[in-house]
Amino acid sequence: MSAFEYAPAPESRSIVKLQPSYGLFIDGEFTDGAGSFKTISPASEEVLAEIAEASTADVDRAVKAARRAYTDVWGSMPGRERAKYLFRIARIIAERSRELAVLESLNNGKPIKESRDVDVPLAAAHFFYYAGWADKLPYAGFGADPRPLGVAGQVIPWNFPLLMLAWKIAPALAAGNTVVLKPAETTPLTALLFAEICQQADLPPGVVNIVTGAGETGAALVNHPDVDKVAFTGSTEVGRIIARAVAGTNKKVTLELGGKAANIVFDDAAIDQAVEGIVNGIFFNQGHVCCAGSRLLVQESVADQLLESLKRRMATLRVGDPLDKNTDVGAINSAEQLSRIKALAEIGSAEGAERWSPACELPERGFWFAPTIFTGVSQAHRIAREEIFGPVLSVLTFRTPGEAIEKANNTPYGLSAGIWSEKGSRILAVADQLRAGVVWANTFNKFDPTSPFGGYKESGYGREGGRHGLEAYLAG
Repeated sequence: MSAFEYAPAPESRSIVKLQPSYGLFIDGEFTDGAGSFKTISPASEEVLAEIAEASTADVDRAVKAARRAYTDVWGSMPGRERAKYLFRIARIIAERSRELAVLESLNNGKPIKESRDVDVPLAAAHFFYYAGWADKLPYAGFGADPRPLGVAGQVIPWNFPLLMLAWKIAPALAAGNTVVLKPAETTPLTALLFAEICQQADLPPGVVNIVTGAGETGAALVNHPDVDKVAFTGSTEVGRIIARAVAGTNKKVTLELGGKAANIVFDDAAIDQAVEGIVNGIFFNQGHVCCAGSRLLVQESVADQLLESLKRRMATLRVGDPLDKNTDVGAINSAEQLSRIKALAEIGSAEGAERWSPACELPERGFWFAPTIFTGVSQAHRIAREEIFGPVLSVLTFRTPGEAIEKANNTPYGLSAGIWSEKGSRILAVADQLRAGVVWANTFNKFDPTSPFGGYKESGYGREGGRHGLEAYLAG
């Protein structure tokens, strides 16, 4: 039987009104920055807009605006009143969901069905959830009189621009803090649209400030002496720099860093269900996921059967235009990231692993990488140790649960893991021995605003999401 052919089903760009240029969002208004840079669509390399670049002086203006708003309005506002603003923001995100989804896919390169069905609904859900906590903080388990910290400096990555913004801003505002947020330099557009949403919701000026720029802008924010709390999601390398920068200060810090998650498939797992979880675990968002299941550990007795099924499923993945509703795998976010993925894939081949990709035609313009698996991988291979952050899966085998646990834990990271088995007792026993912050059972990459997320070892410290996510923004 031949595979189904899908006619193109493009989402319209017309719902998004792109401005030629965007300023910084400080004290409730858009304002010029010291410099500027261009942001592009990774699928076509088309320039989307000119973006203001914040200098150290611009960051200082934003922090001062946040401090004024905290002192004069937000920090002393009753929780039930703060909740109204968060509810309003959540409703506007839901109302403008199609616009946000299209803009996210344009600027990030991820498929529209992921932006539409995952990123934007979850972003709204986080604001709804933390709005519910705003007037209940004394009952959250952090003491009878928990207080906000003050000004939070937040730096987010390019893989989930809007969702990471929601993860950071929603609990900070619910707890009574004000915010200066720096989005990634390659994906600033949904953060700047969120600034418009703050205006639409009549959020008091200075409560949320957004400064755009590259690493120097982020460093100015992290190092600013009047920032009380630093929250960062991104690479382990930058996380180390931030940890050193705040050491010896009174700043509270949460770091959500890299990962090299193991997806463990036992011989009694439902193979077809496991294959869907494996595909979702590594090819969702082009593998640009810190908790991606980039290492597949499969029990030796079912390895051949699972690999045959996995290759058959990968052959059906559609790579191409992120705005096509049929697309499964979109564009790599930047030329720099594509170069890193290619380099590590070449190293995998050079070290003796066997590389396989389904036949797929990649677009001529933009940044693209075909879904790829490596078999014959050992623990010594760099592709099994280093975070590739792309659609590349390393396949290893094991014979006993003890061997699976040892291999899964043999990594400097500890963010997430997946277990596939029909036996609940086995799942619980293995999960208890995995050194990972999140362990999924017979599923992968499932998120909920009520559930905490975070890692161990080089995957960072602190938790985001759930009741635990409030703790990082409160002084007991």
